Amino acid sequence: MSHLKLFAATLKWHGIKLLEKHDTARKVFFHGQRYVSSGISEPFLSGSNSNYVEEMYYAWLENPKSVHKSWDLFFRNANAAQVYDPHLPDQLERKASFLQSHGLAQTPGKAEKLVEDHLAVQSLIRAYQIRGHHVAQLDPLGILDADLDSFVPSDLITTIDKLGFYGLHESDLDKVFQLPTTTFIGGSETSLSLREIIRRLENTYCQHIGLEFMFINDVEQCQWIRQKFETPGVMKFTNEEKRTLLARLVRSMRFEDFLARKWSSEKRFGLEGCEVMIPALKTIIDKSSEMGIEYVIMGMPHRGRLNVLANVIRKELEQIFCQFDPKLEAADEGSGDVKYHLGMYHERINRATNKKITLSLMANPSHLEAVDPVVQGKTKAEQFYRGDTAGKKVMSILLHGDAAFAGQGVVYETFHLSDLPSYTTNGTIHVVVNNQIGFTTDPRMARSSPYPTDVARVVNAPIFHVNADDPEAVMYVCSVAAEWRNTFNKDVVVDLVCYRRRGHNEMDEPMFTQPLMYKQIHKQVPVLKKYADKLIADGTVTLQEFEEEIAKYDRICEEAYTRSKDNKILHIKHWLDSPWPGFFNVDGEPKSMSCPPTGISEDLLTHIGNVASSVPVKDFKIHAGLSRILRARLEMTKNRVVDWALAEYMAFGSFLKEGIHVRLSGQDVERGTFSHRHHVLHDQEVDKRTCVPMNHLWEQQAPYTVCNSSLSEYGVLGFELGFAMASPNALVCWEAQFGDFHNTAQCIIDQFISSGQAKWVRHNGIVLLLPHGMEGMGPEHSSARPERFLQMSNDDSDAYPEFTEQFEVSQLYECNWIVVNCSTPANYFHVLRRQILLPFRKPLIVLTPKSLLRHPEAKSSFDEMISGTTFQRVIPENGLATHAPNEVRRVIFCTGKVYYDLVKERKNQDLEKQVAITRLEQISPFPFDLLKEELEKYPGADLVWCQEEHKNSGYYDYVKPRFRTIVNHTRPIWYKTSNNCFISWDNFFARFLI
Repeated sequence: MSHLKLFAATLKWHGIKLLEKHDTARKVFFHGQRYVSSGISEPFLSGSNSNYVEEMYYAWLENPKSVHKSWDLFFRNANAAQVYDPHLPDQLERKASFLQSHGLAQTPGKAEKLVEDHLAVQSLIRAYQIRGHHVAQLDPLGILDADLDSFVPSDLITTIDKLGFYGLHESDLDKVFQLPTTTFIGGSETSLSLREIIRRLENTYCQHIGLEFMFINDVEQCQWIRQKFETPGVMKFTNEEKRTLLARLVRSMRFEDFLARKWSSEKRFGLEGCEVMIPALKTIIDKSSEMGIEYVIMGMPHRGRLNVLANVIRKELEQIFCQFDPKLEAADEGSGDVKYHLGMYHERINRATNKKITLSLMANPSHLEAVDPVVQGKTKAEQFYRGDTAGKKVMSILLHGDAAFAGQGVVYETFHLSDLPSYTTNGTIHVVVNNQIGFTTDPRMARSSPYPTDVARVVNAPIFHVNADDPEAVMYVCSVAAEWRNTFNKDVVVDLVCYRRRGHNEMDEPMFTQPLMYKQIHKQVPVLKKYADKLIADGTVTLQEFEEEIAKYDRICEEAYTRSKDNKILHIKHWLDSPWPGFFNVDGEPKSMSCPPTGISEDLLTHIGNVASSVPVKDFKIHAGLSRILRARLEMTKNRVVDWALAEYMAFGSFLKEGIHVRLSGQDVERGTFSHRHHVLHDQEVDKRTCVPMNHLWEQQAPYTVCNSSLSEYGVLGFELGFAMASPNALVCWEAQFGDFHNTAQCIIDQFISSGQAKWVRHNGIVLLLPHGMEGMGPEHSSARPERFLQMSNDDSDAYPEFTEQFEVSQLYECNWIVVNCSTPANYFHVLRRQILLPFRKPLIVLTPKSLLRHPEAKSSFDEMISGTTFQRVIPENGLATHAPNEVRRVIFCTGKVYYDLVKERKNQDLEKQVAITRLEQISPFPFDLLKEELEKYPGADLVWCQEEHKNSGYYDYVKPRFRTIVNHTRPIWYKTSNNCFISWDNFFARFLI
């Protein structure tokens, strides 16, 4: 305020002289930081006008660009004139002259009216910028409002009488108004008539493009968008660009027509009604390639997928057409998948830029939007391995349907990863195919938000709605979207408001549920014809050229169709979306079927243990409690033993030395849910100062990424799955806060992880760490539900395998995933090491402990981890019971932490000679060979499976038939809990041998 007083004083002494010179001033005095006149006519620095000047000055102080440049110059000079400045009167004189020319110097009423009218015009411009999209002509059918709201904002001039909202009248339409700096509708002009202002605003905001961006809290970003859309004449295309657009529309539409003619009764989820999506995607890719993008990763639902594969990715047409052959047989492992789920990877030259571009369309299931985080994870990984920290070489494009974009929660989860440091992909371009219907559900019943795209507002992503029957508007919007992503590294949404010419699929009858909409759709002229007629009319192309373009593409399709008849075998690997060059042999098979020992040298163990026990950064103050933990680690290292956390540390650290990137993600993983890990140290005196000792193991090492995730399972697990797809030479782990939390990510587990290889020949080595144990957290919160993973394992319980020298690795190769429940830190260390040393990749499900993290008996010696040691699928009894196995009366098989309870109880009952306890560390695939040895070792013993879980959950239903297969159904295996494993023999036999 003191600054304003100084400015007011300057105006007082120099302004009075100037205004007296124009014979307009009276006696002026300062009162309450305002100039108040004793006369009846003080047109500039008094009364309500001084209020206006004061407001303008405050606005200028906050942002000099928010006021007109003449005021900016005026305030700059006045602000500098703290002492008398001979140039200031000239500035004031020019400003006074400007006001006098507009009638302001005549009467206070006129001055006030002029100020009010200018403010009204500024408000009117802002109203169009904020709400113009509500009246934009977005629906090609002309029957629905894209925002589900028929209310017309009262501050938009849809009729002349609405000028009254601003205190303006029809007589003001030809008055000229100064334009504010928050609009670009003037182009090179600084003032326009009100009539022209309204016309230009309507052309920008109320035609075939609807813009939502004024919620963005960054002025620079808002100004950027205004300039891109408001500047007169920006949306102009050369004749060559128009011809290219037409040719792309021809390919998009004729591809769908060809499929409809050849396979009229087949589901294909065609793109009819939104054919403009193909040239839209190609425009985004062209513009991005021009700006340096080398790799584009895409995810999309099934609608239009075949068209994208053909005309964007450039998959050979005969490979697509042969998918319609019902007699086609799969040559590769697995079942394959329906044609509209398949993905593709392709490197080619972008014709528009003549630059190399790599395109990957991710395979995904029918679960709409499930692929979103997977795409983001793979994009992040590709950026990471290229050192592309700003996302200038790799980007993602996600396509959505309107109903799924609004309805699926994973969309929200994925958006909230967009700006997190360890998850950001530096901006994604979202393209919504807005059919204005979801299967049979009207959008008015499918969402509560005005638009299907409103979820994007939570991350300040601009939303560009566009009428899909205006191809040039679509191309311009897509070009701006690509520029936005490159400029600001933020998400952007392109909402293609279109229609679905057929039903949900080609066999569906939409007239049952949407009769009025489909009556209009049946009358609708296809966009290709509309645009071709327009170009023919303006002379851009001739009718002959247009027909030749159609005939040319039809011929290409026919020739490919002929070739497709020669394809009798489906090679699923030809549809692989994430190839790993050099990892497999040329046939896509492992280069060997063996796994080296997983142990490492003692020197390496000691070195990693010492670093894990230290703070490798100077002047870094850690918490006193953490100091005790680090001292305990150091003591364990000296004693050559490890607990669970230290074993994990050594597995991770050993990979870093070998150049293998390790990434651990999940809720609270940096510290660990149970405060056992502490991979990120926090300075207790300097905010946000952290240290990751794992990244200080060696000067030349692979990086270690450990990151607390958002409170999301579905989105984050999908993200990590995508990250693991990019390279086989990385250990990517996702840890659930508690094991049961994986159930909110069940879609990723069911549709991608367990079945991904069978459907898409897609190997993936992701590791799921699921804390498990019935330890007082409630019946549903204690269990990681191992039975679900075992039920989805693909091994056959009744097939007795042939044991060969390579049985262990061959069995792993044939399974769909690996499920383990380790009972020792050393075995946990080995199973993590084996995950990378195997010549192939399989998902690994680890049921991790809770109480064992600090159990005094749950420690391992270095001797179990040094060079030459390996993962133990089964840990047999090694105590007194092995001395006289024929005298053993019971063999208890178990897995995980229950082993320690059994050992304690066996000792308490003095049954160490009569009862043997064998641990299954790897549950699936089932270790038939090792368990056969154990069963033969104790021929006279009864067999018991012990678990904490109820009989219908846990492991029993999985292991029972497999044990029975080993013994050829000659011996039963009984279910027991840890509480009744040691009941008396008489009671036992009385109960089970009736």
